[in-house]
Amino acid sequence: MTDKNDDQEPDKSIFSVDNGQPGIGLVLGGGLARGFAHIGVIRTLKKHGIYPSIVTGTSIGAVVGAAYLSGKLNEFEDWSLSLGRLRVLSYLDFRVRSAGLIGGERLKSILEDHFGDMQIEDLPHPFIAIAADLVTGHEVWLRKGNLVQAITASFALPGVFPPVERNHRYLVDGALVNPCPVSPCQAMGARMTVAIDLNADLIGKAVKPGQSFQTVAGFDLFNDADVPPEKQKPFKNFTLTRRLFRREDNNPSLFGVMVSALGIVQDRITRSRLAGDPPDVHIKPHVGHIGLLEFEKAKELIILGEEAAERAMPEIKAAMAVLLPPTP
Repeated sequence: MTDKNDDQEPDKSIFSVDNGQPGIGLVLGGGLARGFAHIGVIRTLKKHGIYPSIVTGTSIGAVVGAAYLSGKLNEFEDWSLSLGRLRVLSYLDFRVRSAGLIGGERLKSILEDHFGDMQIEDLPHPFIAIAADLVTGHEVWLRKGNLVQAITASFALPGVFPPVERNHRYLVDGALVNPCPVSPCQAMGARMTVAIDLNADLIGKAVKPGQSFQTVAGFDLFNDADVPPEKQKPFKNFTLTRRLFRREDNNPSLFGVMVSALGIVQDRITRSRLAGDPPDVHIKPHVGHIGLLEFEKAKELIILGEEAAERAMPEIKAAMAVLLPPTP
């Protein structure tokens, strides 16, 4: 089910970016921090002269897709590489009386710094951000209107970020309904779909010898190795953060349980959706050992994305030879 009044064709004359190749659709799945692997995949595709002309994304996939189509992928990559645990914490505006634990205004401000008041129609090629209607459970395709609002809705994880109101709907993270959105890409006219699935090795592969559950959950606020003790004081003085992030010995924190539960949900839904709507090329970066909130590992994730795309390159080129019309 699509958002209301969103059937207008994008104006392809606004931005001077790489010319997309007709018929190639890029599907960018959700996965929180693991989404930085998308950057490496796109870099590798471009290195081989492959420029998708239709992009769909869920959650972090919507953010990366918007950066790619708006010609701001370099800026987004630089920002991702600058992230450390402390800087990530600085973006989290905790709320007590709110529909989400995190207000999201600081993150929204960062997005507005990058995208301004850009509209989805301004992008040079078709783009869809996936969200879920909190009331009906419907899958919502956002392909018109304010770009920042659309991608914010796409990553509005229930309980963590407040829902985004749009056209009299309350929208939340699209990963709840379609973590790797192949079907919208096909509906927009893609003759060949390349899907980057960040959930392919989540279950049963993340925990390795010597790792704890909390390591995989990837967010220990009160860990001296990640955040200096003097920097922890403002958070320790806030009762909500202590209750959310404090853990004892090897027991997970409340937030760690929430994030790991999200990983399970994404894994199961992704398997089901891709079984019904399989992509022509399925790229599976080996990112299961990295926690969903380990944003400080952007460099490693980008490299893993590059490696996954290189492994899939023979399959991509073979699919192009069969599915795409020859260039005149």
